[in-house]
Amino acid sequence: MNRILIILTTSLILFSMNTQAQKRAMTADDLLDMVQLRGAKISPDGSQIIYTKSTLDWKGNKRQSHIHSIDPDGKDDYKFLGGKSNSDIKFSPDGKYISLRRTIEKKSQIFLMRTSGGEAIQFSKHASGIRSYQWAPDSKSIIFSANKEKSKEAQKEKKEGYDHVVVDEGPNGQRASEWVHLFSIDIEKKKEKALLKEDRLIGQFVISPDGKKIAFTSRFENRRNHGNKSEIYLYTLADSSVKKLTDNNAPEGSLAWSPDGQQISFMTGDTKEWELKNAKIWSLDLNSNRVFNLTGNFQGNIRGYYWSSDSKSIYFTGLQKTNSHVFKLDPRSREFIQVSKGEGMWRIMDVDKERNAMVLSYQDAQTPPDLYFSRVLDFHPRKLTDLNPWIKKDIQLAEMEVVQWNSQDGTEIEGLMFKPAEMKSGEKAPFLLHIHGGPAGVFTNSFSPRYHIYAGLGYVQLAPNVRGSSGYTDELLRGNMEDIGGGDYEDLMTGVDKLIADGLVDENKMAVRGWSYGGILGGTVVTKTSRFKAASLGAMVSDWTSEYGIGFNYDVRLWYIGGTPWSNPEGYRQKSALTHVSKVSTPVILFHGERDFTDTEPQSMMFFAALKDLGKEVRYLKFPREPHGFREPRHVRTLYVEEIKWIQKHTLGKEWEPWKRKKDKETKKEAKEKKSE
Repeated sequence: MNRILIILTTSLILFSMNTQAQKRAMTADDLLDMVQLRGAKISPDGSQIIYTKSTLDWKGNKRQSHIHSIDPDGKDDYKFLGGKSNSDIKFSPDGKYISLRRTIEKKSQIFLMRTSGGEAIQFSKHASGIRSYQWAPDSKSIIFSANKEKSKEAQKEKKEGYDHVVVDEGPNGQRASEWVHLFSIDIEKKKEKALLKEDRLIGQFVISPDGKKIAFTSRFENRRNHGNKSEIYLYTLADSSVKKLTDNNAPEGSLAWSPDGQQISFMTGDTKEWELKNAKIWSLDLNSNRVFNLTGNFQGNIRGYYWSSDSKSIYFTGLQKTNSHVFKLDPRSREFIQVSKGEGMWRIMDVDKERNAMVLSYQDAQTPPDLYFSRVLDFHPRKLTDLNPWIKKDIQLAEMEVVQWNSQDGTEIEGLMFKPAEMKSGEKAPFLLHIHGGPAGVFTNSFSPRYHIYAGLGYVQLAPNVRGSSGYTDELLRGNMEDIGGGDYEDLMTGVDKLIADGLVDENKMAVRGWSYGGILGGTVVTKTSRFKAASLGAMVSDWTSEYGIGFNYDVRLWYIGGTPWSNPEGYRQKSALTHVSKVSTPVILFHGERDFTDTEPQSMMFFAALKDLGKEVRYLKFPREPHGFREPRHVRTLYVEEIKWIQKHTLGKEWEPWKRKKDKETKKEAKEKKSE
């Protein structure tokens, strides 16, 4: 009997070893080949779910969106729409139609089709195109926002070459723009009607449950970094009257009506000033005109919410530390309970008309996002899709662990630590430090191929949520006010020290990388220490004074440095990596998109030029057409390949041979074979 047991045990071990051996390291091509879940909507009666997924079109150097329909039980999953640039899909409240936006002659228009299927027929023909839209509750009309059309004379002058931009005048910001108005269009007659006569910029709008009023945000100037100038207004359709509901220095967003029509809810950190705080849900009582904080003592970051049909509850997605969950809130008592369980990232994507059912997404560090369905009062999520089954079957994924440590001043910091799956106990590995964007970004327990790619290359990695990260307390979020590059830098270094002390990291083989704020703080890192052998900095700001006004930097003026280049010149100078560039000894590779208007491209060029003039080891890759986040698949692949080559060369002293991209025919053949399995 013992002999049989030994044979069975040995067989199981060998089977497990063979299974592991069959798996391979993840590549940038795997990242590109993954099917991405983009969005989902549930029909008013909860019987049908429409979801969007995107797949790689390598030949066209883009991603293609495909609309699928699926039942709440996970059956009857079929391609509903495809081949077109469909977006912003909605069900009509009566469930008869599905609406969407599609680009025709460079202008976005609304298309309608029957819920049962068929062809999508163009519905709107607005001259300037549709920006956003919403169905009226009775399904008899659609309200939409659109740019005010230029006069024929202005259009003629522009064609003749009079296309100069008067910056920050009228609807213009740094680039030419137009006023945004609200319109209604009748479903049967297709007749358009302008609702607002006063020129303004409309942001978000929501229609009241009885269809008689519209709450919207708007402002009367388009200057950059002035989002707090927007206020909430109330439009009454019967008499076209407009009432201003808020008057403060705070930016309001995520508007919603309570189903009883008595409250307008919105999200902001504070209702008086533009404060650095995690966003809360507030309500404006239309009877008393008083504003209330509904979320009470919830600590974390709220990412979308829905009222219950009786207006007595609010369901929201809340991020706390590295996990996000579904919460139920009582807006009267301000008390809340956590509905979803476990670890990972739950997110409510949509709810049905009566708030009886919801469609959600779930992912964690080792599980790509998929679609789920659950009843609201009986929360038991049912998995509907399996978009990337080959990930866990074929790929050797990194092991993730949440770790904590105390920073130099005693502040407790948390981060995600990733290890190669085959790493042995007592073994030291090369190390990569990730720095997130923001500064109010956060590393979460979600699926990011980058970690698995670098784990496959043998790296232990740390992704720290330094002070300034969202999803924790307001105190931690505000921890780097007027101290960017100070305490947050120490949070990074003490985290690195912890992993070295734990015996996981070869401190002679360490690299650092980051994008946006990650590139900014990474720039500070290489001016303060020489302990890293390689650095990859993307979309950075190297000089705060020259970025003032042209970049997305209201947060720098209000919080992270404070003041302006003329009122606080030394602060702006000392917080800029360019000021200290002569201290850099780490080989640096830089990446930036030419159409990045968040952190402008010359910022990387200046840092590159300075390092080059100083005779430092540096390389700069500038990408045409790309904004702050890269879109073109070939650019994304190039970024990964060049970053890895640089880090491998300078951290490990090896010339790394990049993966070879398979031909389209081979990829399609493999996909067909996997599907048949």
